[in-house]
Amino acid sequence: MADIKFGNDQTIPEDGEHETPVSPHWTLIELLFFAYRDFTKDADEVLAQFGFGRAHHRVLHFVNRNPGLTVADLLDILKITKQSLARVLKQLVEDGFIEQRAGASDRRQRLLFTTQRGKALALELAARQSKRIQRALNEAGPDAQARFHDTLLAMVDVGERERVAALTTARREDGPRP
Repeated sequence: MADIKFGNDQTIPEDGEHETPVSPHWTLIELLFFAYRDFTKDADEVLAQFGFGRAHHRVLHFVNRNPGLTVADLLDILKITKQSLARVLKQLVEDGFIEQRAGASDRRQRLLFTTQRGKALALELAARQSKRIQRALNEAGPDAQARFHDTLLAMVDVGERERVAALTTARREDGPRP
């Protein structure tokens, strides 16, 4: 892996595999930080009422969007450890936001579903964040959604893009996967 060069030129490798230096996109990096801060703030305000954090939000989001998701698949989506997930999932189950069911063919398999309470919270969080996204898309002009989608997908590691695209775009925009 190439080293990051510090100094007056402040160049970094384009990616871990290439030596072609690229000047840092300081403005875009900073805008991503600020956009993420405000995007998450919309949900954080609601999550705090339940004693939840962003990890709870991510679990709730993906379980709500993928009813019957297995714990193994959720771990793969989130790229977190079993231990990290166990603490968050336990709280969501105990507080009545998610339920676990045994798999039909393999009783050891745990399938995850949002409860009515979980669905309501997931939709509230998505509505708050969707308002911010819609406002930004409206201000950005025609074709902004498609361009933003393509930009975000291009930021995903190449080896993950197909899976992420299938997970995020092959479903209805108004609810769980059909």
